[in-house]
Amino acid sequence: MESGNPATAHFERKRYLVAPRGETQWVRNLRASGEGRLLLGRRSEPFTAVEVDDEQKVPILRAYLKRWKAEVGVFFDGVGPSSSDEERARVAPKHPVFRLCASAR
Repeated sequence: MESGNPATAHFERKRYLVAPRGETQWVRNLRASGEGRLLLGRRSEPFTAVEVDDEQKVPILRAYLKRWKAEVGVFFDGVGPSSSDEERARVAPKHPVFRLCASAR
């Protein structure tokens, strides 16, 4: 899934959904429902999600930007995978991150 979706990141064997554009409608919907579906072509994968605290986002954002900076870097105010932890912590509140769990649906 990660290879085709610039919103996902893998970190420490867990999968995350990152909002590069910040507080979008899908973020508000996911917060309200706690569940969603990832779509890739005809494949649909249901999931539940738990929002990650800002302090926990720093290493996740590093992994995410390492993979997707070319596609989404413009939304991160010049912060990239080689930026300091302090710089990633500065932009973390602007980018919601959710830990994904497989849904039993």
